[in-house]
Amino acid sequence: MYVRGVGPRLAEMLAAREILTAEDLLYHLPFRYEDRQNPRSLDELKPGETASVIAEVRGSTLLRTRKAPIFEMTVGQGRLSLKCIWFNGSYLNGKFQAGQTVAVYGKVEPSRSISNLKMIQPQFEVLPDATDDAETRLLEVGRITPVYESLGGSRLASRWQRKVIFNLLEGMRGAVPECLPKEMLARLDLPNRETALREVHFPPEGTPFAQLQGSATPPHRRLIFEELFFLELGLELKRRRMRQRPGIEFATTDKVREAIREVLPFHPTSAQKRALGEIVADMRQPSPMRRLLQGDVGSGKTIVALQAMLVAMENGFQAALMAPTEILATQHFLAARKLLERSSRRYRIVLLTGSLDEDRKRHTRSLINSGEAQLVIGTHALIEEKVEFDRLGLVVVDEQHRFGVLQRFKLMKKPNQAEPDVLVMTATPIPRTLALSLYGDLDVSILDELPPGRTPIVTRRVPGERADEVWDFVRKHVAKGQQAYIVYPVIEGTKDDQPELDFPLDEAEPAVDLPPATTGKTTRRGKTAELFPKVAPEPNSGARAGLKSALKSATEMHEKLRQGPLAGLRVGLLHGRLDADEKEIIMRRFQRGEIDVLVATTVIEVGVDVPNATVMVVEHAERFGLAQLHQLRGRVGRGAAKSYCILMTGPRVSPLGEERLNAMVRTQDGFELAELDLTMRGPGEFFGTRQAGLPEFRVANLVRDRQLLELAKLEAAGFANASNSNQAKRSEAADPERARVWARLKEAWQRRYGLVEAG
Repeated sequence: MYVRGVGPRLAEMLAAREILTAEDLLYHLPFRYEDRQNPRSLDELKPGETASVIAEVRGSTLLRTRKAPIFEMTVGQGRLSLKCIWFNGSYLNGKFQAGQTVAVYGKVEPSRSISNLKMIQPQFEVLPDATDDAETRLLEVGRITPVYESLGGSRLASRWQRKVIFNLLEGMRGAVPECLPKEMLARLDLPNRETALREVHFPPEGTPFAQLQGSATPPHRRLIFEELFFLELGLELKRRRMRQRPGIEFATTDKVREAIREVLPFHPTSAQKRALGEIVADMRQPSPMRRLLQGDVGSGKTIVALQAMLVAMENGFQAALMAPTEILATQHFLAARKLLERSSRRYRIVLLTGSLDEDRKRHTRSLINSGEAQLVIGTHALIEEKVEFDRLGLVVVDEQHRFGVLQRFKLMKKPNQAEPDVLVMTATPIPRTLALSLYGDLDVSILDELPPGRTPIVTRRVPGERADEVWDFVRKHVAKGQQAYIVYPVIEGTKDDQPELDFPLDEAEPAVDLPPATTGKTTRRGKTAELFPKVAPEPNSGARAGLKSALKSATEMHEKLRQGPLAGLRVGLLHGRLDADEKEIIMRRFQRGEIDVLVATTVIEVGVDVPNATVMVVEHAERFGLAQLHQLRGRVGRGAAKSYCILMTGPRVSPLGEERLNAMVRTQDGFELAELDLTMRGPGEFFGTRQAGLPEFRVANLVRDRQLLELAKLEAAGFANASNSNQAKRSEAADPERARVWARLKEAWQRRYGLVEAG
């Protein structure tokens, strides 16, 4: 469709922002609104509030300072004025002329200047004057005005978008196709699609402003629901199509039950029993299982997965377990071998990783191909084309969100064989909203209790100036025969190419004066314990949060600790730049007790199991995300001895950093922390959108729109159920509304997400 105002050059610029069609442009919604019907007057402004002001430019100047240029502009209404300040503002020099009318939007702060008030880094827009055309003035003055994120420099700024989208909607008046059934819209009290698009972009007079800013108007809710409905419908379709494929119908005989009982190292928790029951019920079905097993750190996922693999092996099939790292794969191999030694049956277990020499790989592949290897554990090496299983029945994938492999399981079975069951495990607790979208085509089992013998981990915050006490504490526990981890956020120096560092997105937040740090209490079972005497640290200054250059690094501190506070102890170093063999050797030495203290980066975050390690020290803890801190804490407390997690902080902690650290001290519930992490960081940063395969939503926000996601899932299941009946199938062609829904799913959502194999 031709869009007035968009020529070939602009179309190219828009395509770079993934806006390829007129529909894409219409779904590029305002990120906020300005009330230009009733703008705030300067005499109404109060420090601390965020406000939109329309005023006249009185003057501007560019101040050259040692650190950076500062651009200042003064706007006024009558005798009152407001100062607007932009740091690094050279690009604004010459942009404003005295007498122009501007809209500025930002936080109001007190000022020592004659105006008494200022805004720092406000958003702004020069408003039309008498020389602009009537349409421009109509869209920007005297109304609630939409403000858009720029699509590429000043040329595609808000003013251009308002004009083009207004003209596009006018040109399509009465012709915007509906994609949801009228009955559904009426039942949910949602407007039709054209009304929703028109009123989201150009809200009518009287629309509650707070609802607009919160994307909570009926038009917003309609577009959010639409996006989530088609996502959930696509996932529902994938789930149903999977159930129609031929799978393996496993039997659970007395022989199978006895095989499972023989290898259990302890009495399973009720959560483990429940999860295994759900998994085995799926395995009995003639369709392939696709299930997610998620549980908190130390909840016993691996033993549940091993029991499921025993079901497959006792039925004469092979089982495969794939892990993201060689360390974790080797750990699974050793643990499985130790547990299966308890069995009176003789299972052949093999390990296949990329670092094995070619002869060993060739021999292992031959055992897999012939079926002699019943349990195969490995890394990505398992899905290489050279690997052929004889009779694969179950695939277990550990930490699936770290690599996308579900679509590649076809490489793991021979042609004309039934599809293997798939069990996906993750130790990262996933909030329900993310599970519904990221893993929406999987059934979910949750382990929400710890096995017997696991003691709560004492978690404490300690300011960096008390480091000597921490090193004494580490020495004391090593003297008892225990081991410790010390984790740093970067490998060395101030380099930026260090992927292990997961900086929270609050670096530039100014720190605030804070009360003395709490000693903190662990909430589980109501126990409390003091790690250090209650010595209040110095309050933080009001300076900005420290940057990477101030961070201690693993390599630097390894040397300092080895030669200083921890001299005489066996101190090792582990980080992501070491090759696989070096990492393997160091981890093996730590597991065997040949290293007392392991200085590391977050390379040890997932899956490392050393029961003798009882102390986890995290330096610059304020710089880690909640999920990382929780995973790091989970590396200790894996044996019977009491364990500790010490969060050492730098001199300045941002407000968000304070919130994360306080949450870590307050609770060990990974699901509670995951919900908080999702709220603080947003869904795109929870795993890293592209890494996780999380859809990039145009309208919806998983944190804000949880209730609509639940509703969309219910409605999608109901719609798919109605289409499943024979009568519905016969009448589908005669029901254009239902046909339009399926057409929309195939045409638009497959293009955006690739999630739906609509045929």
